[in-house]
Amino acid sequence: MLTAVDATRTELTSFGADAPILEVMSTMRAMRRLRPDPVEPELLSRLVQAATWAPTASNTQAYTFLIVTDRSRMRALADPWMACWKFYEHTGVPPEGMTRDAFDRELAASRFQAEHFDQIPALIVPCYDMGPWQRQVTFNVRGVARGLAGLGWRRTASLIRNSSRSVSISEAGSVFPGAQNMLLCARALGLGAVITTWHLCLEQEFKVALNIPRRVKTFALIPVGWPRGRFGPVRRRPAADVIRYDSW
Repeated sequence: MLTAVDATRTELTSFGADAPILEVMSTMRAMRRLRPDPVEPELLSRLVQAATWAPTASNTQAYTFLIVTDRSRMRALADPWMACWKFYEHTGVPPEGMTRDAFDRELAASRFQAEHFDQIPALIVPCYDMGPWQRQVTFNVRGVARGLAGLGWRRTASLIRNSSRSVSISEAGSVFPGAQNMLLCARALGLGAVITTWHLCLEQEFKVALNIPRRVKTFALIPVGWPRGRFGPVRRRPAADVIRYDSW
C-alpha cells in the first residue's frame, strides 16, 4: 500500500521505462481534464506499441488503433460527444458506495471533457475486425462438423444460443487488455488518459466522421494529453469485499 510520502512523490511525476508496475496501477487516476498542448507522435506510438503487447483471442491481432489529432476531425466529433454526455448527465446516478459529492465531482470532470472535447490533443480509437478470421472458421466445414459432433446435440444447441455473446465478448476481450496497457503506459510517461465508451450510443456518427468501415467495430475512445490534475492513489473497493471462493 502507498504511504503518504509515496503518494506525494507520484502525484506529478512520470516513471519512465523502469516504471514500478504496482505503483503505476495504484496511482492511475482517470484523467478527463487535459491541457491542449500537443502530444509528440513518438509518445502516441509508444502507447499503441504497449497495446499490441496484450493478448488477443486465438492471437488474431485483428486490431487497428486510429489516432486522431486533426483539429477539424476533433471538432466533428465534439457534437455527437456532447449529445452523449447530455444524455448521461440526465440519466446518471451514483453507483452503490459512492457519495453524491464524489459523483458530482466525477460529473464535473466529465462535463469539462465534453465542453473542451475539441481541444483534446489526441484521441485513440481501438478498432477490431474479426470478420476475415471468423469466415475462415465458418468455411472450415469438416472441422466445424467434427467439433459439433463431439459436443452432442444439447451442447450444440447451447453453443448456437450463446454464439453471438461469445463472439462479442471475444472481440471485446481482444481490445480492452490492450486499452488497459495503453493507460498504464500513459501513466508511466506522465500522460493523462481514460477509457470512454459513451460514443457507442451514437457509434455510427463517430464512424462516419472518421471514415471507419461499417464492418469494423469500435470499442472505446481514449482521450490522451498532459493532465491538468494530479496523479495519486485511486479509490476502489477493497479486494476482500469482491472475492468469493469456490462458488457464488
